[in-house]
Amino acid sequence: MSGATFLAVFISFVITTVCTKLLIPVLHKIKFGQQVRDDGPQTHLKKQGTPTMGGIAFLAGIIITCVIFAFWHPRVWPVLAMTVAFGLVGFIDDYLKIVKKNTKGLKPLQKIAMQFVIMAAFCVYMMVFDENGTGVHIPFTEITVRFGWFYPVLLLFVVLGTDNGVNFTDGVDGLCSSVTAIVAVFVAVTSFLKHSDISTAAGAVLGGMLGFLIFNAYPAKVFMGDTGALALGGFVSSSFLLIGEPLLILIVGFVYFAEVLSSIIQVSYFKATHGKRIFRMAPIHHHFELGGWSETRVVTVFTIVTVLLSFVGLLSL
Repeated sequence: MSGATFLAVFISFVITTVCTKLLIPVLHKIKFGQQVRDDGPQTHLKKQGTPTMGGIAFLAGIIITCVIFAFWHPRVWPVLAMTVAFGLVGFIDDYLKIVKKNTKGLKPLQKIAMQFVIMAAFCVYMMVFDENGTGVHIPFTEITVRFGWFYPVLLLFVVLGTDNGVNFTDGVDGLCSSVTAIVAVFVAVTSFLKHSDISTAAGAVLGGMLGFLIFNAYPAKVFMGDTGALALGGFVSSSFLLIGEPLLILIVGFVYFAEVLSSIIQVSYFKATHGKRIFRMAPIHHHFELGGWSETRVVTVFTIVTVLLSFVGLLSL
C-alpha cells in the first residue's frame, strides 16, 4: 500500500475515535438505544438500550478522509458516493425504528426503491465513465469478461447481496467491524497492485473500523446500526466492482455470504417442513452462540477465516 493509504488510515482512525467518543453520550441522552430480539441468545438481552446509529461516527471519518484524497485519486468519489448513499438509507431506516417507534423501519418497497435509484446511478457511472467499465476478472485465470448490457444484472446481485450480507453480519459485538476491516485491507492491497486508485478509500474505511472497534468490541458501548452496516455494504460492493473483482466477494467476503445464505436456508427450510430448523438460529453467528461459543470466539474465528480467504483472494489475481 502507498504512503497516502497509510495516511488515510491514520486520519480516519483519529476522526472516528474522537467522533465516536463524543457521539455515545449524545445517543444516550436522546435515547437512541438498540432493540434486542426476545428469541435471540439470552446473553444479548443485556444489550437492550445500548446506543445504536454509531455508524454516523465512522461515516464522518470516512467522508472527511475520502474528500481530502479524492482530488488526487478521482475514483474515490464513486466509492464515497455509494458508501454515503447506502448509509443514508440505513439512517432513515434507523430513524424510523428508534425515533418514530416504527419497529419495521422503512417498508421493503421503500428501501428497495431507494437502493435501485442508487444502483442505477452507479451502474451508469461504471458503464459510461469508469476506466474498467463492465470488465469482470475471472478468479484464478487471466480472463476478463465484458458484461456489456448484462452488467446491470450482475451489479444488482452484487450490490444487494453484499449489502444484505454485511447487514446480517452486524449481530455480534465487533463482528462486522472486524471482518470489514480485513476486507478493506484486501481492497487496499488489490487496488494498489492493480493501480485502481481506490486504496485511499479502503484506507479510510480501515481507519474507521479500527477507531470504531475501540468502542464496538465486546462488550460494545455502541452499535453501528443500519446506518453503518448499509454504508459498509455500499463500500464493499462498489470497491470490488471498481477493481473488477466482484466475484471475489464470494471468497474474501465469505462471512457476509454465509450470514445471508444461512438466513435464506433457515427460512426456506422452516416453511417447507412446517416448523423444522437446520440451524439453531440464523444468521449463522447466532447458531454458534447457541452452541456455546462466546461472542469474542465468534468474532475471532470469523475474522481469522476472512484473513485466510483474503490470502486466497490475492492468489487468484
